[in-house]
Amino acid sequence: MNTPGLEGSRLIYGCMRLAGDGSAAAMRRGRHAVRAALDAGFTTFDHADIYSGGQCEQIFGAVLRDSPSLRDQLQIIGKCGIRHAGEPSETSPGRYDFSSKHLLTAVDGSLRRLGVEHLDLLLLHRPDYLMDPHEVAGVFDRLRSSGKVANFGVSNFSPSQVNLLQSALDAPLRANQVEINLHNISTLTDGTLDQCLQLGMTPQAWCPLAAVAYPAWGNTFNSDDDERLRRELSRQQAIYDLEHWQIALAWLLAHPAGIRPIIGSTTPKRIEAALSAPEVPYAREDWYRLLEARNGHAVP
Repeated sequence: MNTPGLEGSRLIYGCMRLAGDGSAAAMRRGRHAVRAALDAGFTTFDHADIYSGGQCEQIFGAVLRDSPSLRDQLQIIGKCGIRHAGEPSETSPGRYDFSSKHLLTAVDGSLRRLGVEHLDLLLLHRPDYLMDPHEVAGVFDRLRSSGKVANFGVSNFSPSQVNLLQSALDAPLRANQVEINLHNISTLTDGTLDQCLQLGMTPQAWCPLAAVAYPAWGNTFNSDDDERLRRELSRQQAIYDLEHWQIALAWLLAHPAGIRPIIGSTTPKRIEAALSAPEVPYAREDWYRLLEARNGHAVP
């Protein structure tokens, strides 16, 4: 699903790894990765103010300075609301902060580093347990009226947290960026994807290739689980002529909620190859075969 006003590439390019180790060579590789994503056809780019302390936004901003005409062709997503330990003082704990002061300051910082006048979509990065939905609504109104942010959404929010915030807003939340992959399928059962379908929100999947291209966060799979997945992915590889990780993307893309996976590779060949997944006529039967392989048993 493409939410009205937020049309862009079905796959999102994630900019979290652009800065690498922060060296000059890594920065050059980051700029090259952005160029590779643009050349491959990505038009939606995902950022957050905390990625490498803002360096990832600076790398992207450098690309835009070299080619200013690109801006009107792109959809830029920003995220804020996470504060690291030691900020602003040595004794400050890691926390989430949706206060007006922090959100407004964070957005200004992202715009400055990116070198743009507005974000197409701003997401609140992780739920702030002290969130005052009416205070957040006031921030959104200020950012929209000033032209700094066109649309708003959330990240890692539960359905009840989405409902709470939405109750204070005049405009709809446009997206919920959550972990969705073959290891973590909680969004299929906890109401997240149901809510996205019901409200017309776009689910954006971070770590979409976990358990296939790289280990999942908090991995709970054992060797038998991994082997079942590998066997089924190999069977489908012969059918679709795709790599295992491309099949994992096709599995996500088949969901009617219109999941938009976030691809974070900095390897040009893999960046280009990712765009093969949306073209796959992926069968419902194979979707359930892969789910069964993941679970180790048939559906109830």
